[in-house]
Amino acid sequence: MRLLVAENDSALGVFLQRGFGAEHYAVDLTQSGEKAKSMVRERDYDLAVLDLSLPKQEGLAVLQDVRATRQQLPIVILTNRSPVIDRVEELDMGADDFVLKPFSFSELSARVRALLRRSSRTPEITLRVEDLELNRVEHSVRRADRAIELTPKEFSLLEFLMRNAGRRVTRSEIVERVWNLSCDTMTNVVDVYVNYLRKKVDAGSDKKLIQTIRGVGYQLNGRSS
Repeated sequence: MRLLVAENDSALGVFLQRGFGAEHYAVDLTQSGEKAKSMVRERDYDLAVLDLSLPKQEGLAVLQDVRATRQQLPIVILTNRSPVIDRVEELDMGADDFVLKPFSFSELSARVRALLRRSSRTPEITLRVEDLELNRVEHSVRRADRAIELTPKEFSLLEFLMRNAGRRVTRSEIVERVWNLSCDTMTNVVDVYVNYLRKKVDAGSDKKLIQTIRGVGYQLNGRSS
């Protein structure tokens, strides 16, 4: 799942990016309200975390624009505003939830998971291909009765392959969608991570799901359900 984090405090923004990254989310980070608006228009996010004290454009204006652009996008507000009237205004303007600063990351993460579970935008909370199952909210993976422990990047890579099950995907596509880069300089890294993933996913199974397509990239074989 991909999150947008728009946070004025650079240190807090990096902290959130690392924290959510450790929980297997792909995270795009910005300190700019204008940039947040353009990113929402250009990319398909599952949820946005929006600081109301963004520079250049006041956070409530960004909230309004994001909500108008993506009506179903879950939005969590980070705010210093404690009066009830302010929180009511934020909810009325399109926020789905809010967290008061200072906050614990565990609480914010729990609120994000709750919104993702309820969101009408995310019907595919669980991806299944053959006997492989990936839960996008709980960040868990199982094959048959075996739990599989993955790193955040391995999880994102597997999610991408499962969402494209039965289709050949190029190394460049993987770099762009999993590493969020638009270049071919990391294609060797892709091969390394696919090898890590193959050892974990196909270990002990007679049916190998991850196939190398010579000269193209990779394909995850099997029927989705």
